Amino acid sequence: METMSVQTSGLVAAVVGWVATILTCALPMWRVTNCLGSNNVGTQSYSDGLWVTCSNDGTGQSQCRYYNSMLEITPDLLIARPVVVIALIAAFIGIIISIVRGTFSSCMDGDRSNKGAYMSSSGSLFIMASILILVAVSFTASNIINNTYTPTGPEAVSREVGAAIYIGFIAFALLLAGGVTMCRVGTRYPQDSYAKNYKGVKTCDSAGYPMKDYV
Repeated sequence: METMSVQTSGLVAAVVGWVATILTCALPMWRVTNCLGSNNVGTQSYSDGLWVTCSNDGTGQSQCRYYNSMLEITPDLLIARPVVVIALIAAFIGIIISIVRGTFSSCMDGDRSNKGAYMSSSGSLFIMASILILVAVSFTASNIINNTYTPTGPEAVSREVGAAIYIGFIAFALLLAGGVTMCRVGTRYPQDSYAKNYKGVKTCDSAGYPMKDYV
């Protein structure tokens, strides 16, 4: 019962982390750029995501559009695209393995060691997904912090870390916690090797002769 509760907690953490990864991938708020001019009327802000970019003219109205060309995307976001997608796929496969592990193990004669192998495999996928999402958001956050303030003539450009980056760090923590938990649960399943070495006992009659000698 204790193992089952720990396993459920790890799976829930991984699922929530996977949902947070989806938000990180979809939200157009990886990098927020504010154009600081001399007058407040002309102040504009831009937010860039992996797939779209949005602009706000300062009056509360915003417009979003897809990137017209790959040249519009900065190298950090361009690298983060496939990394985050791979993290999503890896976490999804790990969730599927965790949910249907009972079906897989029943096909293998109910061997508990097989359950442990499936749990460890899903945990490894969660850990891999967490590392990938960490690399993506850390690389982008590092570039933003290094270019926080850039003077450009009469105006200045201030760059800030967007909300999607913070959600990405949360997704990393949840996926890592879920992966470590699932791996620990997988190692707790006993190795039922004694069942394979068990030999059947011959049935004998009251006189002590094996029953196979009788027709």
